[in-house]
Amino acid sequence: MTPRVVRWVALLLVAALVLAGVGVAALAVLGGDDGLPDPASVPTSTPAPGSDTPPRPGLARFYSQTLDWEWCHGIELCASLEVPLDYRHPDGETIELAVLRVPAADPGKRIGSLVVNPGGPGAPGTDYAENAAVPGNVFTAPVLAAYDVVGFDPRGTGSSDPVDCLSDDELDAYVAQDPDPETPAEVQTYTGFVDAIGAGCADRSGALAAHVTTIEAARDLDVLRAALGESTLAYYGASYGTKLGATYADLFPDRVGRLVLDGAVDVSLSSRDLSLQQAGGFETALRAYVQSCLDAADEGDDCFLGDTLDAGLTRIQQLLADVDAHPLPTDGDRDLDVGNAFYGLVLPLYSRDYWPALTQGLKAAFDGDGTLLLRFSDVYSSRGADGYTDNSTEAFYAISCLDDPWSIPASQVPAELPDFEAASPTFGDVFAWGLTGCGGMQVTSSEKPRDIRAAGAAPIVVIGTTRDPATPYAWAEHLADQLESGVLVSRDGDGHTGYTEGNTCVDDAVDAYLLRDTVPEDGLDC
Repeated sequence: MTPRVVRWVALLLVAALVLAGVGVAALAVLGGDDGLPDPASVPTSTPAPGSDTPPRPGLARFYSQTLDWEWCHGIELCASLEVPLDYRHPDGETIELAVLRVPAADPGKRIGSLVVNPGGPGAPGTDYAENAAVPGNVFTAPVLAAYDVVGFDPRGTGSSDPVDCLSDDELDAYVAQDPDPETPAEVQTYTGFVDAIGAGCADRSGALAAHVTTIEAARDLDVLRAALGESTLAYYGASYGTKLGATYADLFPDRVGRLVLDGAVDVSLSSRDLSLQQAGGFETALRAYVQSCLDAADEGDDCFLGDTLDAGLTRIQQLLADVDAHPLPTDGDRDLDVGNAFYGLVLPLYSRDYWPALTQGLKAAFDGDGTLLLRFSDVYSSRGADGYTDNSTEAFYAISCLDDPWSIPASQVPAELPDFEAASPTFGDVFAWGLTGCGGMQVTSSEKPRDIRAAGAAPIVVIGTTRDPATPYAWAEHLADQLESGVLVSRDGDGHTGYTEGNTCVDDAVDAYLLRDTVPEDGLDC
């Protein structure tokens, strides 16, 4: 997998938080996980008049469906949503989407349902909603008190009829391969995987492979809104989830409620420009990480990376080159290959909170032990001890390349390298090679690209962070300008996304919007 489009990542300690504390809000409602009441007794929204009105008569049966909630994971509610595989043919084949709801912690303060999407594309929304049940993970306690947090696995992802493109062994090799091939043999391996994953999606997933676009997921989102009984959609989308939310707003502007788009994607950019600017974003984040090491040294602690910013960057770049030449052993039966080292390096850059973990991983790698970097890479690609826990890597490819199948042949990559290396001396070559990624795609979308404006929509809050590695700050500025009702909130800081990242100015603005419909001042600087 190459980072051609923004990808949401579940960071290491977040997974531990889910295991330790998931469902806290639901437990507050129920008083424990024994003797759970009838799911029908848990407060939901009373369908508003016209909330189930479909955009076309042929979709009426989908818009009028009732979700059959059942307790799952002990303390959450789960259901399945039926949607058409192809919205052009609503009487044809259908698919099921997995939905999970965490009930509002204070039924007396309940406002309604807040649908969430973690991005990717390809990350399961049900896992994200489950994780969001813990105050501070995604939402503040007042928001969790007032909203049912609802996540769904977008079509082709998680438990929603997932696309399948490669076997687990093939996926291991796909992630581990050199993402910056220098030799003819490495180029042959790389281009072989470009063809293999494209053919695999078509062969192993059938008709579904052609129907996992963002536009179709946005249509599903409106069916979900109707099934939840909401007249308008309240939504929080992070990273790629901002593209999904913006697409929804453009398709259904009259259904837009309180939308928060955090860590925004610039939906107007070409695939090349997205990759080029994202390469620069990760370079900015890496430089900030190295500078923090140097700043600590100024206070008396030695910086293990060197005495200058350039020295620190050079040492990390050399580590990647060394691992490419000689993979590092780990505490298991898999070595740290250079592809894993790349993903193991970029994953902790998503949050400043995980920079200490990156330091541990790099120190171990410098000492010849690749265990921690391999574990970070496995988190990035959703690989567990016994295989992959979801299909997010394959779904990322399928959705991204169906949305925009543009690519270049390997022979054109050398001409792109100067621009990408100027943007990112550390990561530029990887992103340049990523431009070939969709060359093997064998299916095409039935949806036409949209010029996203969301004309007539209610105010939409767009959040950007100044040193966001995955979605550069300029993307939030541009998305807020593109959306006719976009309102920009800026966080001066590091890491991916801005809400509940330690900035009370951002948190207060989002909470006031979600809880009281108080729209922030456009251009608010935090």
